[in-house]
Amino acid sequence: MKNAPDKLQWHPAFCAAAGLEFHEDIERLELKPEYNLSKEPIRIDLLIIKEGSTGQIKNEIGHIMRTYNVIEYKSPEDALTIDDFYKTIGYACLYKGYGEYVDAVPINELTISIFRETRPEKMFLTLQRYGHKIEERYPGIYYVTEHLPIPAQIIVTQELEPGEHRSLRILSNHAKKEDIEEFLRNVEEMNTPRDRQNVEAVLQVSVKANDELYREIRRDANMCDALRELMKDDLEDARKLGESEGEAKIIINMNHSGMTPENIASITGKNLDEIRAILEGRVPVAL
Repeated sequence: MKNAPDKLQWHPAFCAAAGLEFHEDIERLELKPEYNLSKEPIRIDLLIIKEGSTGQIKNEIGHIMRTYNVIEYKSPEDALTIDDFYKTIGYACLYKGYGEYVDAVPINELTISIFRETRPEKMFLTLQRYGHKIEERYPGIYYVTEHLPIPAQIIVTQELEPGEHRSLRILSNHAKKEDIEEFLRNVEEMNTPRDRQNVEAVLQVSVKANDELYREIRRDANMCDALRELMKDDLEDARKLGESEGEAKIIINMNHSGMTPENIASITGKNLDEIRAILEGRVPVAL
């Protein structure tokens, strides 16, 4: 019986996408993935700490944000229920309660944001029934107000303005071709190590989740070159070693991360038969 396919690692890719969303303000933001609230296994998907009390974050997703911002992300396979909403409120309250000293995290400097691909209609209805108000402040960005201790927003990634939020929109099992192509164009100018690492993390999950669509995109020579350029860092490291064995190790690692032999061949420019020979163990590699 075949081994079950590895589950896509959506959460690390989301944290990378968040880094790309806020890259204009990244120097004054501290992003802490899987932040431990205590010694017990209670973790926040992403904690964003904004340095300084002045100056709004440029990205509209960050307009609501203050100093301490608790982020919950739901992958395309995850549901979003009323209990998840209040759990996130609870995480924020626990984060305040575990401060280093009394009122170290002022309640008026705390917010929550919950991200999901599609609109949680049932949860919205329940929130309204409980007396909360829901306002779509920007496309796909819903503020939840009334009877809450802190500002809250729900971000529906597939409703976001495409021109501004491609990194989140392509984190989907049903990504759109125009979103991927525009993402590839937009990130060509991002050259800092942090941005390049985030771009690669987003692409690794997006490629695995939308394999057929990326095959189609690679038929466009310009897009194929752009994709290869964005994901070449590991191969470049191997070339610096000057050893074919180093390159083979990188190819094996790419396959372990979920990329198909066809994907690897397209990105590396190597012959598909060479890729298969490495992956099938016909080329000796010291691991």
